[in-house]
Amino acid sequence: MTITPPALSVFESLESEVRSYCRGWPAVFDRAQGARLTDEDGHSYLDFFAGAGSLNYGHNNPVLKRALIDYIERDGITHGLDMATTAKRAFLETFQNVILRPRDLPYKVMFPGPTGTNAVEAALKLARKVKGRESIVSFTNAFHGMSLGSLAVTGNAFKRAGAGIPLVHGTPMPFDNYLDGRVPDFLWFERLLEDQGSGLNKPAAVIVETVQGEGGINVARAEWLRALADLCRRRDMLLIVDDIQMGCGRTGAFFSFEEAGIVPDIVTVSKSISGYGLPLSLCLFKGELDVWEPGEHNGTFRGNNPAFVTATAALDAYWADGQMEKHTLARGEQVEQALLALCTEHSRLGVTYRGRGLVWGLEFADPARASEVCARAFELGLLLETSGPQSEVVKLLPPLTITPDELDEGLRTLARAVAATL
Repeated sequence: MTITPPALSVFESLESEVRSYCRGWPAVFDRAQGARLTDEDGHSYLDFFAGAGSLNYGHNNPVLKRALIDYIERDGITHGLDMATTAKRAFLETFQNVILRPRDLPYKVMFPGPTGTNAVEAALKLARKVKGRESIVSFTNAFHGMSLGSLAVTGNAFKRAGAGIPLVHGTPMPFDNYLDGRVPDFLWFERLLEDQGSGLNKPAAVIVETVQGEGGINVARAEWLRALADLCRRRDMLLIVDDIQMGCGRTGAFFSFEEAGIVPDIVTVSKSISGYGLPLSLCLFKGELDVWEPGEHNGTFRGNNPAFVTATAALDAYWADGQMEKHTLARGEQVEQALLALCTEHSRLGVTYRGRGLVWGLEFADPARASEVCARAFELGLLLETSGPQSEVVKLLPPLTITPDELDEGLRTLARAVAATL
């Protein structure tokens, strides 16, 4: 008798081998609301991933969903390139009144394309155009996107190798505490800038994440960021802050650099700017840097009007009254206390934690343990991913709108997953 093996699913038979998240979470998801997803078999999962930071307000947020449905039902513009539309006007006015003016931020707004790497590419191009120089300085363990320009300022060797060609005009410098405090901040950077024999071409700009998400939840100190801003100012380099994952309230304030009291020259924003998981990105820059010629940087899908609608609704609902930051910081304290207890209990494992707001990392001395914890957490109904150069960090990225009870449930599940891997 011939036994016919079960047919491969369409994901295995048709979809590319490049797929990744689905390998760690072997389920077919069907519905989602708030901080939970449900698979087609009815199993519920608490989400500490939040679309890699694209769902700060949770899945299918009812306020944003209502605004989107109303807009679609009245036949509002869906695709608009960079044409003027009522949805874009509403977003720009709200963004200016709710976000930029209260923070006294002097930014022009550019819509470079639908994804974060589009915003980074635009920022790099603009910096080079303004300064007339090619070199960009980035930092160890940085991640800025998967297109070629963004990869050139990304640290991860595996992702860089995927380019297939030399990645040029990017120079890495040590991120905060990369050398464990043994070397004064920016000593190497300043020396290279001063020395005519260093081989470093004068940079047009420096690009930095205030918290490195993919790099392992590496948190830059406010004083380090202030010193970097001062260095850029003294050395005639533009400062670009990549706020794609850490912006939109992830660290507490709307922009992650606010705590440091700096005003970057250029800021990239994406992921949760639409509020609903719809593709949208912004490149923000000081007015005097707006030297673009019309159409010099464009893209077919930079005018995602449904994303403008949900973005406007998110700003009105969560940022007009100043309460979102307080809520996030309170939930962050809840996470920190739980991680402190967990690390104390398992101190012999060499496990440590770090983070800000509602982005936290649990690092294991044995890198393999982080993946084991995430796998066990999935079995227990919790979605977690790893980060760091060796995937040694369990990354916590729950929706900002998560309830205290849901957050506590997820943290208890995480503790169970850690204990189960001993």
